[in-house]
Amino acid sequence: MSPDGSPTHRLAVAPMMDRTDRHCRYFLRLLAPHAWLYTEMITARALLHGAHERLLAFHPAEHPVAVQLGGSVPAELASASRLAASAGYDEINLNVGCPSGRVQAGCFGAALMAEPALVADCVRAMHDASELPVTVKTRLGIDDLDSYSHLRDFVSTVAAAGCRTFIVHARKAWLNGLSPKENRDIPPLDYERVHRLKRDFPELEIIINGGLSAVDTAMAQLEHVDGVMLGRAAYRDPYVLAKLDARLFGGALLSRSAVLESTLRYAAHEVAGGVPLRAITRHLMGLYAGLPGARGWRRMLGELDDGVGGLEQLEQHVVSRLAA
Repeated sequence: MSPDGSPTHRLAVAPMMDRTDRHCRYFLRLLAPHAWLYTEMITARALLHGAHERLLAFHPAEHPVAVQLGGSVPAELASASRLAASAGYDEINLNVGCPSGRVQAGCFGAALMAEPALVADCVRAMHDASELPVTVKTRLGIDDLDSYSHLRDFVSTVAAAGCRTFIVHARKAWLNGLSPKENRDIPPLDYERVHRLKRDFPELEIIINGGLSAVDTAMAQLEHVDGVMLGRAAYRDPYVLAKLDARLFGGALLSRSAVLESTLRYAAHEVAGGVPLRAITRHLMGLYAGLPGARGWRRMLGELDDGVGGLEQLEQHVVSRLAA
């Protein structure tokens, strides 16, 4: 168990904009039965002024699942946290790591690393609003606020407000001059700084994120921190999650075919309810990454009809694969 009593985050999949919607999360759950799953970031104001039931929808199979919120107004984040708790989520995560210009304009995301007291106020308000654990996803630093002492003081301040789990992307973020994509790749990784954070805060759960793409690399990190979070690399090659889950938790390694069969049943139900097939199949592109036929698989998915006809085509393709 983690310090707040919730299941440990030994393995987690990062919140990714335009990626980790409910269809993606269901597919990833089939691959990794024990991993923590995260929504795309949802702004607190979007929940308060939009269709919160649609934004917070998820399948029961997704547990444990966390909602990631963006915002910097404690009262708004508290209200959004109550909605998330009512929807049945297992955790509420505050985004203090996204460097996009749009997020900066809204005064949240990575820009909040410059205001640890405000982040603490937000976490305290969220913590008081529901019984769910509140976690924070952050970076090593931003711009010139990139010393270890600043990171240590940030974590200390926010932990005092009730946060017991920190997910740390092991890169700093440049708020000016780099795009979000560049901020995922250009700032150098510094895993040792995250390891040091764990040594300095042994009572906290520290999860490392950034640049993890292989099973052995992720396993090596677990000698220093409490958990690993995979992002874009796992989206490009999702089967790595199945391998990690089996390695960490001791279950049988699920075959790609078994995962596909379960996904087909899910897709049939969703398409019958009016969901476009491509909303589901776009997340399957990487299932055969690195294997013979991967390019043909992606091409086939891209050419499917968007409805029941496409579903039948996909079923026929899967049957032929199983028979091969």
